[in-house]
Amino acid sequence: MSSAQSTLNFNSFFKGGKSMAQSQNAPQREIAIPWIEKYRPKTVGEITSQDEIVLFFKEVLVTGDLPNLMLYGPPGTGKTSSIIAMARDLFGSDQMHSRVLELNASDERGIQVIREKVKTFAQLTVSETSHMVTGKKLPPYKLIVLDEADNMTSSAQAALRRIMESSLSTTRFCLICNYITKIIDPIVSRCTSFYFKPLKVSECLGRLKYIQEKEDLDISEQNLEFLVRFSDGDLRRAIMYLQSCRYFKGEAITMDILSEICGVVPNSYFNKIIETLQNGSFADVCKLSQDFVASGYSITKLVNQILDFTLMSATITDVQKSDILLKLSNVDRILSDGADEFLQVISTLSHIFEVIHTQG
Repeated sequence: MSSAQSTLNFNSFFKGGKSMAQSQNAPQREIAIPWIEKYRPKTVGEITSQDEIVLFFKEVLVTGDLPNLMLYGPPGTGKTSSIIAMARDLFGSDQMHSRVLELNASDERGIQVIREKVKTFAQLTVSETSHMVTGKKLPPYKLIVLDEADNMTSSAQAALRRIMESSLSTTRFCLICNYITKIIDPIVSRCTSFYFKPLKVSECLGRLKYIQEKEDLDISEQNLEFLVRFSDGDLRRAIMYLQSCRYFKGEAITMDILSEICGVVPNSYFNKIIETLQNGSFADVCKLSQDFVASGYSITKLVNQILDFTLMSATITDVQKSDILLKLSNVDRILSDGADEFLQVISTLSHIFEVIHTQG
């Protein structure tokens, strides 16, 4: 083959491809970031709830005096976001990698992880460094954040207690959990504990409005309140629901759309359930229970909606309400243990049917 033919074949091979210059000039696709990360507080000053804890963190930033911490409370109330924001303010973003070790104890909850990762990091000493922004000398310790610490095994907690005792001069610990009762007493007694209470409706609503404006979503304040109500004080869940609304950008987001996003029973279907319970027969209730399970809606959501309806109803007596609420609480407990959903649906609806028609 001649050199001219080789050159021709070589050029024809790349003829259909993009040049390097074209690739570099091509528009870059925007990286999709989950909104719970995009709008996570970056500093203590951006935390809009849990006022007592914010005041404590601000004092820590002034004095540098940080005890071992235990942050506990319901999911989505800002426990992890708060401690990470405080650490970023305390150490500076450039020192986060070397000064902060964050572990999810539900994934890495065994004694081996405590002995290897945690103990090794706790024994490391830190060099004298100044804050990149303020120029202030950094405190002489590191921070280990153990998220979901209530999932740690008892042997891992015992090993952690010994490490906390031996590394106090070089390391501070922050344990984050939903249930403080699952943490052994020797660890709890070595920590300053803070309870993160469920966020108020106004606090959740304010944050959702801020995100709505930033993302240019067409959703009314009434529908935002609906998202908050079905998030049960869990701001993380509410933000995830709101992010799902972005797929309807350019059109008004209705209550039916939100019901689908949140997985709740639509008002029309829920009204049909109430109508059957009040005016139907027992056979109708059994048929409705089968249809409900086949529809794929969550019985947990249904229980919550029946709870709200019962509390607000003017036609249900106080005696009937107490009986229904007791049944709902038992069903909620049984469902958390993994009970069959169809049996619990028919048990719940038939019980309410009986209460309405025998105690009325």
